[in-house]
Amino acid sequence: MGGQNGWRGETPSPIAGHFADPNIAVVDGRYLLFATTDGSPEWGSTAFRAFTSTDLRDWRDHGEVFDVRNAQWASGHAWAPAYAQANGKHYLYFTADRGFIGVAVADSPTGPYVDSGRPLVSPGDFDGVAIDPATFTDADGTAYLYWGNGTAHGVRLAPDMVSFAPADVVSWVPENFREAAWVHRRGADYYLSWSVDDTRSEDYQVHYSTGSGPLGPWHYQGVLLRKDVARGILATGHHSITAAPGTDDWVIAYHRFAIPDGNGYHRELRFDRLHHGPGGLLEQVVPSAEPLCLPLPAEVSEVLG
Repeated sequence: MGGQNGWRGETPSPIAGHFADPNIAVVDGRYLLFATTDGSPEWGSTAFRAFTSTDLRDWRDHGEVFDVRNAQWASGHAWAPAYAQANGKHYLYFTADRGFIGVAVADSPTGPYVDSGRPLVSPGDFDGVAIDPATFTDADGTAYLYWGNGTAHGVRLAPDMVSFAPADVVSWVPENFREAAWVHRRGADYYLSWSVDDTRSEDYQVHYSTGSGPLGPWHYQGVLLRKDVARGILATGHHSITAAPGTDDWVIAYHRFAIPDGNGYHRELRFDRLHHGPGGLLEQVVPSAEPLCLPLPAEVSEVLG
């Protein structure tokens, strides 16, 4: 065994504890992270916590910022938080009760968040299972919501950020799609990435496509992130992607089985660089042995002093 609680030199997550489904963004001069609280049977957590950092290595835990039981329509199974900012407010999209997607609103990125009053998506509204929301805000300020297990869905959010027109929903099934669709943009290129297999499987991994717009059409390009059995790195998936503002430095956040002795209910978070290669394609991510340290540019991190 090598490293602190590691295996063959692999070091643990810079965020101590069991967490999964990370959503990373840069807000008010800090990396902002939300994640599913892990470690309970059948992913039975009820609340989300917020974390902030200026370098991805040292994190501040802001504690629980939203409990789904405070929503009149939900009782538990708080999964896969997603974040967006608009209208001077902060929005936390989430899965509850294994098949509903809701949204809570706050005046601060670290909460407290208050439920909007109703789910955005309920079981049976669309094909597949309504889990794993994600957001993308394009250069023109238009925000999009994505979700789905079995079938991926995407839609332009209304300006209020808590509603959308059901008739505008676009649905598709990417290659080997399971869940956790994510969209990011670099220049004129759009990227859709998603998780393949089951989070309880060591083969959980991320694939991606390229496109010309936030709702496609999409062109499959292959594997973006996968396990490394020789190093004990398993079940790398349910990711999010962001860039350090004003740079071409990109980060992918994801979870894997905790090292050592992790499984689909005991997962940990990792961060690695994401590289855009020639022709607009993405280079396959090679998990680093040491936690990534990527300080935000001084003019960004000085926003909060």
